[in-house]
Amino acid sequence: MVKEFKHIQTAHCENGVATSLLRYHGLDFMTEPLVFGMGSGIFYIHIPFLVISGGPAISYRTMPGWIFSRASKALGVKVHREKFRSETEAKNYLDQKIKEGVPVGCQVSVYNLSYLPPEYRFHFNAHNLIVYGKENGNYLVSDPVMENVTLLSEEDMMKVRFAKGPLAPKGHIYFPENVQAVSKELLRKGIIKGIKRNSRDMLYVPGNIAGVAGIKYTSKKIRQWRDKLGPRKAGLFLGQIVRMQEEIGTGGGGFRFLYAAFLEQAATHLQEDKLIGISEEFTKAGDMWRQSAVQMGRIYKGRTNNNQKDFEVCADLLLEISDIEKQAFKKLFKMKLG
Repeated sequence: MVKEFKHIQTAHCENGVATSLLRYHGLDFMTEPLVFGMGSGIFYIHIPFLVISGGPAISYRTMPGWIFSRASKALGVKVHREKFRSETEAKNYLDQKIKEGVPVGCQVSVYNLSYLPPEYRFHFNAHNLIVYGKENGNYLVSDPVMENVTLLSEEDMMKVRFAKGPLAPKGHIYFPENVQAVSKELLRKGIIKGIKRNSRDMLYVPGNIAGVAGIKYTSKKIRQWRDKLGPRKAGLFLGQIVRMQEEIGTGGGGFRFLYAAFLEQAATHLQEDKLIGISEEFTKAGDMWRQSAVQMGRIYKGRTNNNQKDFEVCADLLLEISDIEKQAFKKLFKMKLG
């Protein structure tokens, strides 16, 4: 008898896929914040040599796939992954897993997800969803950002799994294997490792374009854009930052709130109340990320005079955010846990 799959709606796709698949395999304690924190998911990088949709390439999270892999490894779970050159081979493999009753994660493009309204479809190839069944030629899909389960035709499934461009999915499919019961001690170790790795990555990653230094880098660039690019293009660049933060799933402010929730849950598992205070600092950072998005959006939409002063406000907000996150991660890095 095939076990019933239960859809879970979450704030972010990879976190949601990981949470759902691990819970399906019996790890009922798993939550989206725990997956995100143990996977050291919070990050920041501004890649100056990469352009997306005509604007700066900025990410507020770690590399796609790393969150699930890191969290699973911490729990002693292996993640099996496959990519394909042939669409036929990819389809046959997916269909075989469905016959075996194995829900699988799939990396897909957003653009051809037919269940999304047209205004929400764009060329982004690192979305994640779960395929757990097939009826009347349609795949049963649990997309974590959707309220309910959805359907995709065979044709649309091939389109989203083999979209071209940056981060092309190439039929990427993955699922956990050999999931065993997790002891409280193993969970505690996973939480501590996730916190320490994330603190190191945000504080001490080399260069000036990533971590808390990367936030300062973006602040510096914003101060230069109006004179260097002109008011209109500079406004478009700010609009792109907002889009990367609020729409493309990189979740600038949202990820800070999610990390704050992780620290609250970590405080319970580790019996360390100091984490609650640091959690509040990330909530403050999240509020300020949202505030910066509002200011950038006003410039982009022409609701300010687009003077240099307006750009300075955005830059100053990012400087303050950088300092808040720097101090919070320093506390986490120095804290004796466990």
